[in-house]
Amino acid sequence: MTSVLVVGLGETGVRAARQLLDTPGVDRVTVAARSAPRARAVAQALHDGAESYVVDDEFAIPEGIDAVAAAVPPEADVALVRAAVDRGIPYASVGDDPAAVRALLDLDATARARGVRVVAGCGLAPGLSDVLVRHAGDLLDSVDEVHVARFGIGGPACAAVARRALREPNCEWRDGAFVHDRHRGDELIWFPDPVDARECALVATGVELLAESTPGVERVTARLGVPPARRIPTPSLVSPRSRSRALDASFGAMRAEVWGWRGPARDTVVYGVIERTAVAAGTVLGVATAWLAGALPEVGDGAPGASGLGTAVKPVPLLAELARRGVKAAVFEGVAIA
Repeated sequence: MTSVLVVGLGETGVRAARQLLDTPGVDRVTVAARSAPRARAVAQALHDGAESYVVDDEFAIPEGIDAVAAAVPPEADVALVRAAVDRGIPYASVGDDPAAVRALLDLDATARARGVRVVAGCGLAPGLSDVLVRHAGDLLDSVDEVHVARFGIGGPACAAVARRALREPNCEWRDGAFVHDRHRGDELIWFPDPVDARECALVATGVELLAESTPGVERVTARLGVPPARRIPTPSLVSPRSRSRALDASFGAMRAEVWGWRGPARDTVVYGVIERTAVAAGTVLGVATAWLAGALPEVGDGAPGASGLGTAVKPVPLLAELARRGVKAAVFEGVAIA
């Protein structure tokens, strides 16, 4: 029996649990939170046999778990992944906090020794963006620049992390090193309709994972745009009216622009995604966790270690599975301007 634990029951975690319940080969889904009433309420709302579990201060993982999906704050993410690795349980995290991502990647040697896979950044960006960058790179002979931008957040917890990212020093990968520049301003980024053009600021979020998954790249940047605070949706499992009011604010978008060489000419591939941010991130997290649990073996290999999603999976099978679940990427047509 394949059993998965979903920890963190905000907008993204609930979506991931729904995806796992709908995945053939996943027999048991347990949803976990620090609050017993919250965990029970989510399990009941999801139906389909979802079970509830209360996470304690030791981040103990129940017996019989084959993979963990985490949508928790950075500090909890680091503690939970260590508990999972100690138990030899595969772990997928949607978290994008650079320090927490670095802590997950630092477990590579331990994960290899334990024979377990840890995958960081299983969301929209980082996550789906990294997979699209790899896919674009496969269409080019070589890649020298990668520029990713994201607009939107998945819920209040996601908003808090995003706003912290905007306050902290930005970072880009340039000529083999991480470079910080506090004085670079916002840039108008064009996303697919209905998000359209949005101001996005340089951030450190996801830069390390993109550089890791694109060997030889000379420059990597990541940008982030956040809607006004008054428009951020709050999680709701019981109020359709609340969800309806938050519909526009819940939409997000991602753009992945990859520059390189195809034969003697410099060329670019640009992909875009438009979807409710929590839906996209939760679907990516759910699919990645189902793969780690053995329910979707075609998505990647089972080699142990810690890495980002772009390094861990096979782009075409993962993108096909996401498209089957309604999360699709589109190619930007036209002429890109360097």
